[in-house]
Amino acid sequence: MEAAKTFQPGILKGKVALITGGASGINFEIARTLAQFGAAVAIMGRREKVVAAAVEEINKAGGRAIGVPGDVRTAEAAQKVIGEVVSKLGRLDIVVNGAAGNFLCPAEDLSSNAFKTVIEIDLVGTFNVSRAAFPELQKTKGLIINISATLHYSTTPWQTHASAAKAGVDSLTTSLAAEWGHYGIRVNGIAPGPIADTVGMSKLSLGMTNGDNLSDALSQVIPLGRAGLKSDIASAALFLSSDAASFISGHTLVVDGAAWLYHQPAISREGLRKIEEERRKSKL
Repeated sequence: MEAAKTFQPGILKGKVALITGGASGINFEIARTLAQFGAAVAIMGRREKVVAAAVEEINKAGGRAIGVPGDVRTAEAAQKVIGEVVSKLGRLDIVVNGAAGNFLCPAEDLSSNAFKTVIEIDLVGTFNVSRAAFPELQKTKGLIINISATLHYSTTPWQTHASAAKAGVDSLTTSLAAEWGHYGIRVNGIAPGPIADTVGMSKLSLGMTNGDNLSDALSQVIPLGRAGLKSDIASAALFLSSDAASFISGHTLVVDGAAWLYHQPAISREGLRKIEEERRKSKL
């Protein structure tokens, strides 16, 4: 893992982290990375078999992990999970709110129930777990990391539901940072850009036409020239969890290779050079 080349081993030793939606994708990579650097991790998810497999993989690699099945959409489930984490692991220092629901859908085809479901998982779920964790994080002067997105920074077609949910998550991040900083609790977010090695990106590939390759297409619109990796997001979470970020709160860290900032220029580099050449000639 790239993080091993950068971060000191054991920087999270003695810490306990809860990762919601942590059994797969980006969130599992975060859980595995935090465990690699010394944290005991609790993985929360609705699919018990998937949670169990994720826990087994981390433990086989030498980490310490437990599974805590539950649904972030209910405050009661969140309270139960927090209690179980503290009972089994002794404390709680880090909460990563990663549970999310998403799919591609034009707004005119999006049902009210589908819209509501995404809001409940992404936004209400983030609040439920954060609120339930507050007493324990107050004791440890802990940290919350909310996994957001860049969807709502401009507009993202077919993502009305997720864009609205993540905009709410960003607002929740700043509000909780302002209110809970008094207790020594830091609250930050991470907004991933296009991440190549995920199920979501694989689904996007199905929509490509004319034999286009999604990775190649993304490389043309991401200034750093490549799609992100799950390890890029996990490294960001590790940084925010470390003492190196002890004075960072209320910030959502964008990890997207400057993708959301990019707009296709009206004139290509080659065209710009031609204009410059003509300008030089006109001065002769």
